[in-house]
Amino acid sequence: MIAALRGVVAEKNVTDAIIDVNGVGYRVMLSLLTLSRLPEVGQPVTVRVRSVVREDAFDLYGFLTRTEEELFLLLTSVSQVGPKMALNVMSGLEVEELVAALARGETARLTKIHGVGKKTADRLVLELKDKVKLLTAETTPKGARKAAASGGVRDDVVSALVNLGYKEAQAQGAADTAVDRTAADAPFELQFREALKVLRSG
Repeated sequence: MIAALRGVVAEKNVTDAIIDVNGVGYRVMLSLLTLSRLPEVGQPVTVRVRSVVREDAFDLYGFLTRTEEELFLLLTSVSQVGPKMALNVMSGLEVEELVAALARGETARLTKIHGVGKKTADRLVLELKDKVKLLTAETTPKGARKAAASGGVRDDVVSALVNLGYKEAQAQGAADTAVDRTAADAPFELQFREALKVLRSG
């Protein structure tokens, strides 16, 4: 199985990226937060990978840190939580915040993530509350938290949109509208999706 890819970012989409490794393009599924932190198209990148093989598909799921990968494995070990749902959960909160929410049993916070209902949140807490405490602490890659440090979720959204190819002014306007339609403290994923709706409708 593929454990890691080292190559160049060839393309970035809303839910995945294509990594060119010596002329071969690998499509890798990523959380929204991880996707927003990939280097620009044409820049080198190393992504940790987990392969998920089914009868009709061979999917690659990527991560920038070992802790992120370990959290993904824990999430997919929960009943009724597949790899796509796991990425969805990881799109809503920073790794450190998600681990803290699970460890403290904060189901109300988990249900704020798009697509996570109370039953799923309860199941995540029940099965992972103790396990997440064993996760290896790992420093986020250099530059990965730049946007968060400079202005919270809104700036993360702007950064993600710019990385997807939108102009800075467009991204700023869409992010502001997203905040107005949701809330300043809404999860990244919710604000990001709302900003995308604004840009696509415009």
